[in-house]
Amino acid sequence: MTAPEPDVPQGPSGPLLLDRPAPAAARGLIEGQGLRFETDFDELVGLFDQDRLVACGARAGYVLKMLVILPGYQGGDSLGALVTPLVQSALGAGHDTVFVFTTPGNAPSFQALNFRLLAAHGQAALLEHGPGLETYLAEHAGLVTPGPNGAVVVNGNPFTLGHLHLVESAARQVRRLYLFVVREDRSVFPFPVRLGLAQEATAHLANVTVLDTSRYAVSAGTFPSYFMKRLDEAAATQMGVDLVLFARCLAPPFHIVRRFAGQEPLDPTTAAYNRMMGEVLPGCGVAWTEVPRVQADGAPISATRVRAALRAGTLDGLEALVPPATLAYLRSPQAAAVIENLRARMEGA
Repeated sequence: MTAPEPDVPQGPSGPLLLDRPAPAAARGLIEGQGLRFETDFDELVGLFDQDRLVACGARAGYVLKMLVILPGYQGGDSLGALVTPLVQSALGAGHDTVFVFTTPGNAPSFQALNFRLLAAHGQAALLEHGPGLETYLAEHAGLVTPGPNGAVVVNGNPFTLGHLHLVESAARQVRRLYLFVVREDRSVFPFPVRLGLAQEATAHLANVTVLDTSRYAVSAGTFPSYFMKRLDEAAATQMGVDLVLFARCLAPPFHIVRRFAGQEPLDPTTAAYNRMMGEVLPGCGVAWTEVPRVQADGAPISATRVRAALRAGTLDGLEALVPPATLAYLRSPQAAAVIENLRARMEGA
């Protein structure tokens, strides 16, 4: 993957200078345009008309954000002059693809810089620069079987009997069920652990294939608000983009015609995501089924409930909440550091 090659942008006073702005100056520019300044970035660049900051942009991992250009400086090569060093920075950091959220009206400007549109919903569009999606699909081509197939997407933090009930229920209704485990590593239990526990717990199901979501479902690139646990208009829009991306880019190559999810009586973000699935997926040609949540001791089984028990320092009663593979892991020395980190998070909250 190579970065775009823009010409030097011009301002009213001549060529614009590319430089790293002071965070305070970038904050002033971004918030002055009615947007939110976020401090979690790896790279920050700006365009200056003499000493005046007139445009800026940032990169957090493989995601570009906070791209702002003052109205008098829009058009021409200004966007390319911001995007180029950010893409080069992402490549230098080892990322093979770069995501950006923008409005559908701005999507053509990014497409002119070798980005391609992955999904759009409402007032948001998600574009990708690089061969990430093709690479992901090529790596998993050997797992594709004829349909009609189904899908379940879980975080599995950790994998519970509730997850297993959902998977077993879904697997009975399709030829093959793809169990996608969220790769984004923002959970207490690391991704390799979550993936391994899902594989062990479902090994008895011959028509279930476990694989990771990479960046293409519930990731910091497609659905950052999931990890913020905050509901607002932006979060709802990002949910829609995430689901359209799944329906357009993952469902067809895996012959997925139905997606399953467990009922969510407790967590508002997940409950809102379930409602959005019911609104978005059928319109994209993917049916949606909500599976009743299984209970233990009169309360829904959930990963949140398991983590609460671990915070309390007890493994008693967990055999009613988690499969044998998860229980064995939680009792193993390998889980000690994870559990200690979970308790430290509670103390620091």
